[in-house]
Amino acid sequence: MSSNRHQILVFRELPEDQLARLQAAHDVTVANPRIAAQRDAFFAALPQAQALIGSSYPITDALLDEAPQLRVISSISVGVDNYPLASLRERGIALCHTPGVLTETTADTIFALLMATSRRIPELAMYVRSGQWQRNIGEELFGWDVHGKTLGILGMGRIGMALARRAALGFGMRVLYNNRSVVPESELGTLAGQVHYVARDALLREADFVVSVLPATPETKHLLGADAFAMMKPSAIVINGSRGAIVDEAALLHALDTDQIRAAGLDVFATEPLPVESPLRTHAKVVALPHIGSATHETRHAMAEMATSNLLQVLAGETPAGGFDLSQA
Repeated sequence: MSSNRHQILVFRELPEDQLARLQAAHDVTVANPRIAAQRDAFFAALPQAQALIGSSYPITDALLDEAPQLRVISSISVGVDNYPLASLRERGIALCHTPGVLTETTADTIFALLMATSRRIPELAMYVRSGQWQRNIGEELFGWDVHGKTLGILGMGRIGMALARRAALGFGMRVLYNNRSVVPESELGTLAGQVHYVARDALLREADFVVSVLPATPETKHLLGADAFAMMKPSAIVINGSRGAIVDEAALLHALDTDQIRAAGLDVFATEPLPVESPLRTHAKVVALPHIGSATHETRHAMAEMATSNLLQVLAGETPAGGFDLSQA
């Protein structure tokens, strides 16, 4: 084996063209530990692995102990909550992710979920499909306008900015946001003067739609819980398109059942896939999606392409475009 070739372990399937890029430069093992028939091959390859690429599988300290030669993990994701960041930093293992390429697609999904929830689109589509549409619908099946309402965005990163553009410039919505810091006017571009930073409590009280695009951190866990729902308008709709842990699901169900809030649109959940027994699956006031934020052919390929490039760059001694800063972990 050439000294320029490294051992790469692919733990989630890659598109054929991206797998070919890796195979042309390095020695590659493909083994998905979620698949029973491949699990043994995955763990057998760990001791020699110098690089990992994949997503949606928790990388633990115990797993890292099995991979003493590991130099880099390239995640096909933006979120990095499946990785022990402090341990990676201490072990000198680089972490890469794929910011930017899924921004617009995820914003599309979240805004579609907002509209579907407010206009009751899944419910009314089923009304037609089931043959119940026999005459013009009455007020009991009316939805609620989106245009002209107030959107409250929790988190004003790339996706938050993309949502704000859709809302303010496309639907004439008043846009409020809360973030760890105020976004400078110079970074707002066409949104300058169109969006307004407010304290979190003010956002919760004033927004018709409360949308979370926050990362999963100890500080954001159950941020949308009983206290938050109690502050909201009875007409408020909650949308979570970021991480399931941000919403206290038991408190959300109570808020829906007691009419503290109007409805919820959820693309993410505390446990995924959503358990069959979860009341959220069939709740009349919930529109639930199977975590499809970035799930388009174009975006998933772009994510795999960036993750592959990140890995190749690190192994070549270059700075990856999607390197994750572990210094604060």
